[in-house]
Amino acid sequence: MTHPRIPESEVELTAIRAQGPGGQNVNKVSSAIQLRFDVRHSSLPEAIKTRWLQAPGNQLTPDGVLILKAQRYRTQQANLKDAWVRLYALLACYERAPKPRKSTRPTRASVQRRLQNKTRHSQLKASRRQQEN
Repeated sequence: MTHPRIPESEVELTAIRAQGPGGQNVNKVSSAIQLRFDVRHSSLPEAIKTRWLQAPGNQLTPDGVLILKAQRYRTQQANLKDAWVRLYALLACYERAPKPRKSTRPTRASVQRRLQNKTRHSQLKASRRQQEN
């Protein structure tokens, strides 16, 4: 299965300063990369876009824009590559449609176990009521 390709023109890359420790260079060098990708207006197939936009906890802004900050590495080139890898990893999550759930009936044994547990629990509570009086 071939993955859909994201054109570079649809991705906005900005070099920004990284956070955290880094010595004297941390305040001078913009080695982190901020990647912005507008899912709603991209050239991805509609099925992938709707899955991505409707997914819970999908890291998108309310406008449907993904903002990734890559600052794992010390060099800008390594962070740039990392940002693209993370973008394609997210895309792979929404590429395949989820399997439809097959409804099944509980087994007779599981129903009996559940009823036995309920009976045991109610007897325990009833015995506590008798002890209080």
